Amino acid sequence: MSSAPRGPRISSKETTAEVNRAGNRAIAFTGDLSREDDVRRLVAAGLEAFGKIDALVNNAGDGGPTKPVQDYTMEDWRYTIDSCLTSSYLCIRFVVPEMIKAGGGAIVNISSGAGRRGLPYRIGYCSAKAGQVGMTYGMALELAPHNIRVNCVAPGAVEGDRIDRVIAGQAEVRGIPVEAMRKAMIERSPLKRMVTADDIVDATVFFTSDMARSISGAGPRGQRGCS
Repeated sequence: MSSAPRGPRISSKETTAEVNRAGNRAIAFTGDLSREDDVRRLVAAGLEAFGKIDALVNNAGDGGPTKPVQDYTMEDWRYTIDSCLTSSYLCIRFVVPEMIKAGGGAIVNISSGAGRRGLPYRIGYCSAKAGQVGMTYGMALELAPHNIRVNCVAPGAVEGDRIDRVIAGQAEVRGIPVEAMRKAMIERSPLKRMVTADDIVDATVFFTSDMARSISGAGPRGQRGCS
């Protein structure tokens, strides 16, 4: 990927160790999911470790910069689209054949409310996340005959360092105080609160489980969204 600004990374090794300590099994993989060869290696590593692939969660991506469209460079655009959207396409492309062999599976695209409602000064991110929504609908129809379900989780503002950086960037480009921007961001939610990472995990686990065995093509169809 390009050298556009990126946020801090969580160590894959740390996450893997935490999962294994909890009595489950996980492996760590390092690669660039906007590159075909790296995605092929990822799928191969998953098959070697677990024998088959039951679920794919497309959560890779970086939001890219916050700036007016006239200042948004080709490097900014390519980095953000590749990070959020191309990575989802490639993972689906190389995982689907394995799911077909296994007799089915579940795919969840982690999009964003910004992909439906928009967010000023974030053209790359909004475009990429809207692309994930369209991808969800198209793939749900295409893959249904193979017993592969495709759904989309599109949260609003999520508590944590990442939204803090987004709020700071929005406040700077709009020329308003950070706390005023934070309040405006929360007001976008009908429930008037931010979600947590655990909330997103719960929704994702539901969509990959047998509880959602008859749900495919679920996603944000233009609603105002909720927290």
